[in-house]
Amino acid sequence: MSTQSIESRTFSKADFKAFFVSFAVPILGVLIFLMLWSLLAPKVVTSLGAVPGPKQVYSQFEALVVEHKDERQKQVDFYERQETRNAKKLAKDPEATIKVRKYAGNPTFFDQIITSVVTVMAGFLLASLIAIPIGIVAGLSKTVYAALNPLVQIFKPVSPLAWLPIVTMIVSATYVTSDDAWFDKSFLNSAITVLLCCLWPTIISTAVGVTNVSKDLQNVSHVLRLSWWTHVRKIVLPSAIPMIFTGLRLSLGIAWMVLIAAEMLSQNPGLGKFVWDEFQNGSSNSLGRIMVAVVVIGLIGFLLDRIMLFLQKKVSWDKSVALR
Repeated sequence: MSTQSIESRTFSKADFKAFFVSFAVPILGVLIFLMLWSLLAPKVVTSLGAVPGPKQVYSQFEALVVEHKDERQKQVDFYERQETRNAKKLAKDPEATIKVRKYAGNPTFFDQIITSVVTVMAGFLLASLIAIPIGIVAGLSKTVYAALNPLVQIFKPVSPLAWLPIVTMIVSATYVTSDDAWFDKSFLNSAITVLLCCLWPTIISTAVGVTNVSKDLQNVSHVLRLSWWTHVRKIVLPSAIPMIFTGLRLSLGIAWMVLIAAEMLSQNPGLGKFVWDEFQNGSSNSLGRIMVAVVVIGLIGFLLDRIMLFLQKKVSWDKSVALR
């Protein structure tokens, strides 16, 4: 047997092993989980009946899809009736004043998903814009780091449930809304709560990443006499990107968890409110719908983390970043 064929066989075995570990094992794990769920769920009986299995949960998801389509059709019909009514009114009297009302239907499950994603991204992006510069300055200056460290250590463990009442009272006192306001108070309450809870991992990771910049690179910067801004842009940021993204990933995960809890507590629009409303509803379908929401919350969190990993691979000099 030739050396080339032996190498080809070895390569094929390695490919098969990599495929098995990367794809077959995760699929097998999901299948085992679904099987155990199907077997054990009917054995747990609650006040709302037996815990729904995968089939029942999927049927509730289909029902939510139907409800969403029905609600969108009602919205279309509402605006068509309004347009027809206004057209008739203007035909009789061209100078007549017409009213255009917004559709006031209940938000669907998918509307709540969009609300939560928009809110969490708003809070997360604002937190990142604040935390990354602070982390860079803290990493470059021992004095700034010493001043900030006690504050970070004090506020980092504070629960979102403690921040939310404070944020709600401050927003209510300082933000006076009108009919054409850009943001609702509920949106600001949730977004600011998310911001306050996801600042700290990014600040810490960014500061650590800046502190750990290679001494050789710092010496090169001194030899070239780079300005402070050029030093940060050319030396610090490229070296600290892996740690910055580690902080961003942690912050985004915390932001998503914080948001769901904040929406449940404050009854602000979003997936958290959907879960709480279904819990309060207490119908025979409520438990299945809550489990649909739980699965969707998990999938969105997973997707957000994958997006951050993808961005890290795109902007980092190290292209070997593993998507795991």
